[in-house]
Amino acid sequence: MHWITIILIGIAANLDNLGIGLAYGVKQTKISIISNFTIAIISMALTYIAVIAGSTIIEYISPHKANIFGSLLLVGVGVWTVLSKRFSNQESLKNLPVKSEEKCHTLSYKEAIILGFILSVNCIAGGIGIGANGISAIWTVISIGFFSILTVGIGSHFGYLLSKTFLGKYSTVLSGCLLILIGVYEIFTK
Repeated sequence: MHWITIILIGIAANLDNLGIGLAYGVKQTKISIISNFTIAIISMALTYIAVIAGSTIIEYISPHKANIFGSLLLVGVGVWTVLSKRFSNQESLKNLPVKSEEKCHTLSYKEAIILGFILSVNCIAGGIGIGANGISAIWTVISIGFFSILTVGIGSHFGYLLSKTFLGKYSTVLSGCLLILIGVYEIFTK
């Protein structure tokens, strides 16, 4: 089993979640446990669908070509994530729903659903690549869910303090680089 890849994809797909959690923490917006689980469940569901779609590709092309395709897709998503302003924390913050009625805000269930879909974009593309490489859908989904809950929770809790760190400022670039490394690793391991 590809345990290293499964763990790394869980981390890479959720580094943006850390940045978003930090941003909400800085804005004094609480992300409840229910909202955090909602975000994770959406990421897990979309990842599972993407992994299954990627694994279907194997039925139509040889495993070697599917591996190359999936690995190149992961590398491509990584490069795109690093280069694209679309996934930068600054751009993402402009589109985040935030309540303004109270002094200390709490993310609503509806807002958590919207945020879950926004944060799942990395999971979808990465999931297709993982599926094409024949890596376990269930363990990938569990990894995605675990690291989603962990990164959103940590980011939200430590908000202001962690937003000043290297990881908080460069989560998008780190996420993209990790996806590139996973793709390259998968090309040479089969």
